[in-house]
Amino acid sequence: MIRYALNCEHEHGFEGWFGASADFDDQQARGLLECPVCGSKAVRKAIMAPAVAGTKTRSQDLSPAQNHQMMMEAMGRIRRHVEETFDDVGDAFATEARAIHEGRSEDRGIYGQATSQEVRDLVEDGVPIAPLPPEPKRKSELN
Repeated sequence: MIRYALNCEHEHGFEGWFGASADFDDQQARGLLECPVCGSKAVRKAIMAPAVAGTKTRSQDLSPAQNHQMMMEAMGRIRRHVEETFDDVGDAFATEARAIHEGRSEDRGIYGQATSQEVRDLVEDGVPIAPLPPEPKRKSELN
């Protein structure tokens, strides 16, 4: 299997796995590749550094429980960073994200709530958004 870093015409980054390098070219020529964020079929390979074996611990050297714990900790750090440095705009998120995107409001990091329809509309209009990782469980909620 070959893994390629891919970008669409709107610079959404994602990855694709192919059985052989010719499979990417074949699927692209037949219009089968699509951006998972916006649905654009204008997909190209991104520049990628080769995977080189090193001495650092890799995720496949860890147990599934260790991988899960590491991922939950990373998501918690991301969430804390957003909550500490971005503006919470509450349920006005969709309106404010669109205003920032269109240059009608100050360009800054924001977070808040949006309905699933508002999220779909923002993505369709090319407004760059991403879901906030879930809140970590409190110790009282764990087994």
